[in-house]
Amino acid sequence: MCYSQLFNLLCEKADNVYGGRLPIHVRCLIDEAANIGQIPRLERLMATIRSREISACLVLQTQSQLKALYKDSADTIVGNCDCALFLGGKEKTTLEDWSKLLGKETIDGFSTSETKGNSPSYGRSFQKLGKELMSMDELAVMDGDMCILQLRGVRPFLSKKYDVTTHPLYSQLADTDRRNAFDVRKYLDTTLKLRAADEFAVCMYAPPVSEEDTDTHN
Repeated sequence: MCYSQLFNLLCEKADNVYGGRLPIHVRCLIDEAANIGQIPRLERLMATIRSREISACLVLQTQSQLKALYKDSADTIVGNCDCALFLGGKEKTTLEDWSKLLGKETIDGFSTSETKGNSPSYGRSFQKLGKELMSMDELAVMDGDMCILQLRGVRPFLSKKYDVTTHPLYSQLADTDRRNAFDVRKYLDTTLKLRAADEFAVCMYAPPVSEEDTDTHN
């Protein structure tokens, strides 16, 4: 419900207020996308929100989770994503899809043969063969420090994961200091907190005087 409301309001703002495109790009990081419930018409949203300066990043443990939740629409959702990032894993469906996505490479095959007998013979042959760029077993044992990124219009490439601890603003994360963690209860708390240096006026509320009260005082 939350994501449906979010996308609907953003699309209405883009169409009715800003002429079809939001002035500031909105990127939705949907972590644990398979565990938050099904987002209605997500396959259509993924195809239409991009033109309105809205994008959605679906984070999944395995690709089979998406197929289990969205059934036949899962391939449409994946097809509307311009970028796919594989961080590692060993789930069969995910490994099979990525092995096919990476394609094949051409290798040189060399074989020899030998026949023994009254007339021994020897043979040697060379041939061109096709081999998966990375097979399922190679993907399953991929180094944990590496990832595979596939961008639309670009060949997939192997890259090293970024070490977040080397970021200049890493000290501002909750990993280094728990006081930096976002406290949702504190954020939603509407209780007024006064400081010693604050100045404020005290207004006393006086209830209205009725005719009965006037007669009683008289």
